[in-house]
Order: sequence, then C-alpha cells, then structure tokens
Amino acid sequence: MELTLTRPDDWHLHLRDGTALLTTVPDTARTFHRAIVMPNLKPPVTTVEAALAYRKRILGALPSGMSFDPLMTLFLTPEVSPSTIQKAVASAHIQGVKLYPRGATTNSDAGVADLHGVMAALETMAETGLPLLIHGEVTDRSVDIFDREAVFLDKILAPLMERLPTLRVVLEHITTKDSIDFVKAHPEMGATITVHHLIYERNDMFVGGIRPHLYCLPILKRSSHRDALLQAATSGDSQFFLGTDSAPHAISEKESDCGCAGCYTAPFALELYAEVFEAQNKLERLEAFASHNGPDFYGLPRNIETVTLIKKESTIPFAKAFGESEVHLLRGREPVTWSLV
Repeated sequence: MELTLTRPDDWHLHLRDGTALLTTVPDTARTFHRAIVMPNLKPPVTTVEAALAYRKRILGALPSGMSFDPLMTLFLTPEVSPSTIQKAVASAHIQGVKLYPRGATTNSDAGVADLHGVMAALETMAETGLPLLIHGEVTDRSVDIFDREAVFLDKILAPLMERLPTLRVVLEHITTKDSIDFVKAHPEMGATITVHHLIYERNDMFVGGIRPHLYCLPILKRSSHRDALLQAATSGDSQFFLGTDSAPHAISEKESDCGCAGCYTAPFALELYAEVFEAQNKLERLEAFASHNGPDFYGLPRNIETVTLIKKESTIPFAKAFGESEVHLLRGREPVTWSLV
C-alpha cells in the first residue's frame, strides 16, 4: 500500500539551539518543508533581529541536499512594542507571535502575566493580521492541571476575542473538547493538534510506573478528550492542522527530578499521524490535515513537492545523539506501520 501526499509542514515545532540543531533540523527537514519555529530559547527571541539570527543558525545546521524553510516567531513580552510588530509584519520570515503564560512550560519564565501589559502589541497584530499563537493554559496553582486549558478559554481567551475580534489566533497543541468547541465557534481561528495527544491519554503516563517520556504540557487528558481530538483531526475541518510540538530534552533531563515537559516526535511524526488516520478509517483526510489546512490559514502557498509513505513496518530507535547527550524518540523501540520513502 502506498500513499503520496503534498509535502507537509509542521505548524508548531521546537528546534532548540546550538549543537542540538545538528539533530533537530535534519530530523524535521527529512519530512517537512516548512515549520513554525517556537521562540522559547534562553534568552527568548523577542526581536526581529534575534529571530533572523536564529533562522540563520537553523539553516546553518541543514545538511547539504536537504530543503527546509524555517518560519520564525517572536516571544511576546511587555517589551515587544507595536513598532516591533510592524517590523515583524514587514519581514518575509516572521509568521507569528507566541503567547506563553508566564511559567506555563519550558523556558516560559519571561511569558505574559497580564494581557494588559501586551495589549498595545495585540492591538497592532489585530490591525495588521499577524497571527497570535497561544499556549492556552492558566498557571494558577489553585487550578487543577487537567483543567487549566478549559479555564484559560473562559477567563482569558474569550474576553480577548471579544475585545479584538479581528485578531487571528492559532490555539496551539489543543488537548480538550473544550478547545475544539471554542475554535469551531470562532471561524477565524485555527488550532494545531499533536500526534502524541492523538495516541495517548493521561492513564498512559502511569502504566507500570511513571512514564517520563510521555510527560508534556499541556498534559495528556482523559480518553474522552483524546477521542474528541481524533474526531477533529480526521474530520476534514480546515481549522485544524498538523503541529507536532516536537520538544526534545536530553534523556537525563527527562529521567530526573526535573522531568522536563516535552515529547520528541519529529523523526517519525508523519508515519505516526498516518497510523492514527488509518486507525480511524480516514487516511484520505491526512493530506488536508498535514499539507493543506496550515498554509491555507497562514495565507501561504501549498507545497509543490510530494512525499510518499508505504505500508512497511519498522522499529523506531530508542534514542539518538542530541548535542553532548541523547534524546528519547516517542515510541522508541516500538514498531510503526508506515515508512517514509
């Protein structure tokens, strides 16, 4: 069995920096032509100049003969001014601004604590059409971690959308039926869905013990939410598109007191998505989800190249080099039934 698709893009990706790029960049470029690159480095990417310098480092790690176009983003802080937004809009390489609630995930300590402090930038984004990419969780410790996405929608995002109805928003790595319903109620919005949130639910983190390599943020949710995500991803609805949120950490940082959040999925992401869509008897809708809906939302041309998957089982490696350490691959040492040729 063979499946040929328009070459896909990844609309939510973490590449990290430094020597890690020598692993992450070719792992993504093997499959994806473009990717929205997250800006949560240390220090965060808050200026156009920093974003373009980061893009240059990414391309410097791209092996000869491979093609890849990193689409850059800025990290929203109170220091990101309306003039910075205007400069980003004028850049050919910046496609959005990322809103991290302060402390919500890896390297988000510089994130937003109060939207009032960034409202001028958001108003400029609404005027210019530059998308706001949102990690949609509250960070109030009094809110249960499994409820933080739903509370964010009600307390933060709904009032923002009412105040700035022309703001173009991507709700990133959604994990709940609440988010699906919210996006559907706002036709101007888009949303990314990861493959790990389509495969796993929260009980999987505790099968036979604690499974640190399944710990991610937003955290895995109930099976009912996972089932709603499966329906949304395979529905053909153009508001939902592929975003791996591939987020590598050294094994020593996952299997430790830190237990850093993130799953490294980039090397076999498309193969795993194909498994998911096939299991739902919706393989014919994979191309729209992986290759069409994202560029359509961002107003970019669809890719011309194609990729081909064949029904051939292989085993995902457990780990690979990651700077001076190693990174665990999601589903490492387990079979995957599709192969990229």
